Amino acid sequence: MIVAIDGPAGAGKSTVARSLADRLGFRYLDTGAMYRALTWLALQGGLDLQDGAALGALAESAPISFDGEHVLIRGQDATDAIRQAEIDRVVSTVARHPEVRQVMRDRQRELAEHGDAVIEGRDIGTVVCPNAEVKVYLVADAAERARRRVAERPEIGAEALATDLRLRDQRDAAQMQPAADAETIDTTELDVEEVVDMIERLVEERSKAQA
Repeated sequence: MIVAIDGPAGAGKSTVARSLADRLGFRYLDTGAMYRALTWLALQGGLDLQDGAALGALAESAPISFDGEHVLIRGQDATDAIRQAEIDRVVSTVARHPEVRQVMRDRQRELAEHGDAVIEGRDIGTVVCPNAEVKVYLVADAAERARRRVAERPEIGAEALATDLRLRDQRDAAQMQPAADAETIDTTELDVEEVVDMIERLVEERSKAQA
């Protein structure tokens, strides 16, 4: 079974997906980390982040893999490096190139074929895994999303984070459309366990329907 979780930054995708995967015993696949890892590698190599063809070729030559929650690219563990503020600011620039998205989507589908998984990111339910058995789209109001980002990155000012969030929403708008059959959950007033409970019920209902 594939559980696809989509939504904007700060809506709770990563935390919820990780907790849900732990509870269900599913693999957890953070597709955003894949784009971050590619961005990190491109910066290391001094590539022009506006050059979609070059970035697509880099993605093709450096497939990203996971070891538990560790993100590996070209034999390097990039797990911590990809969470730097510098990556936050430019990952959307890399991710918007069609050449990059095509390579990444193919890789994500390949990883999804390895058994039960919770996959989170953007356009998972619409493009990457349109046949996912359970599709969820998480939302939260802008103020709450900004608050969560500040909690994650206290070293960065609240105003700067709010601005970054707004700009990311604008850049990611094309990939932030819920699938027609996705269940939308507003996480603004919910804690992680409540959201996980809701999605677990959807998984149980789907499992019974398939039995």
